[in-house]
Amino acid sequence: MKKLIQRRKKDKSSVSAPDQFSTPVLSEEAIKMFKETREALLNILEDVEEERKRAEEERDKTMAIFQNFPEALLFFDRDNLLSSINPKAQELFGITPEKVIGKNIKEFKKISSLSPLIEILGEEIKGVYRKELKLKENLVLEISAIPVFLGEEKIGTLVILRDITREKIVERLKTEFVSIAAHQLRTPLSAIKWTLRMILDGDLGRVPKEQRGFLEKTYQSNERMIHLINDLLNVTRIEEGRFLYNIKKQDITKEAEKVITPLKEVAQRKGLNFKFQKPKTKIPELAVDSEKISLVFQNLVDNAIHYTNPGGKVKVSIEYLKDKKEILVSVQDTGIGIPKDQQNRVFSRFFRAANAIRAETEGTGLGLFIAKNIIEAHGGKIWFESEEGKGTTFYFTLPLEK
Repeated sequence: MKKLIQRRKKDKSSVSAPDQFSTPVLSEEAIKMFKETREALLNILEDVEEERKRAEEERDKTMAIFQNFPEALLFFDRDNLLSSINPKAQELFGITPEKVIGKNIKEFKKISSLSPLIEILGEEIKGVYRKELKLKENLVLEISAIPVFLGEEKIGTLVILRDITREKIVERLKTEFVSIAAHQLRTPLSAIKWTLRMILDGDLGRVPKEQRGFLEKTYQSNERMIHLINDLLNVTRIEEGRFLYNIKKQDITKEAEKVITPLKEVAQRKGLNFKFQKPKTKIPELAVDSEKISLVFQNLVDNAIHYTNPGGKVKVSIEYLKDKKEILVSVQDTGIGIPKDQQNRVFSRFFRAANAIRAETEGTGLGLFIAKNIIEAHGGKIWFESEEGKGTTFYFTLPLEK
């Protein structure tokens, strides 16, 4: 029995145990997969490196454009910290990047050269478009603040400052020239007007019938020239900021009636259905320049009559919006309307729609420009709705308190 046990022990010891440090043998398929994975990883790394280089190049290009842009640029991040400023902005404000980069816009109030800019932008950088800033006596800037988005996320605000000093000088010289020329022209035109009126009224003797027609046409042409001169003078006053000068409390309905009554007769002679709808409730008096508000009614109603064919309708209404503390005036017609592609230019100087020129060759294109500036100077708003061939409605509001 003892021998049997010894023999079994010997047999067990003769069996070799596996070497725990030996390298496992991989199959050819596993080796192939390993190589393919390695090559794929190397390709990905190469692509990442190329994209990194490309991104750096694009960043460098963007920074080169930013730094060499002819206008002054400042970029604020989403927290309103200044992250970039180009050399033009540094030159305009007399600052260095080290002094302002990384600072919140609120801190710029302490910098005298930047404080006027902050007054326009606000501490939270509100949207600004083409606001003027007179930085010095001989330096005027035009400011725009544009939000910058990456997808739907706002990443900051770009502030653009353009030097418009030369443009303002040219504009002032042009305005002065028009003003001088208009004043010089008005005197002889007024003399011609009264001379022709005296002749037509028979103050200088009886006018032969065959000559009266020519004199009447001359008188009307002279009147149109005087009207043009007055419009040009009004435009120069608007541009110089001295348009309203006689503000008094007025009854707006009575002021409108003074203008509308004679125009109503003109409309009826043309065969138009003219209606003036007065407010149902009494309107409190408004602080307005009576002469200028009358000019607004004159321009809007006169246009409605001129550009509406016989048989059409013109309606003027005044409404008191008590909840908004303002009045609403509308001038509605069934005239030729305004082409849709030209509606954005209606309140521009010297603009007349193509169909308006065909319908009425005479006109300065200044009436609506002047009307818009008068209403806005009173703190109101003016707008319109129009469809070509179907008519136009102009609206304007005037606040009870500016």
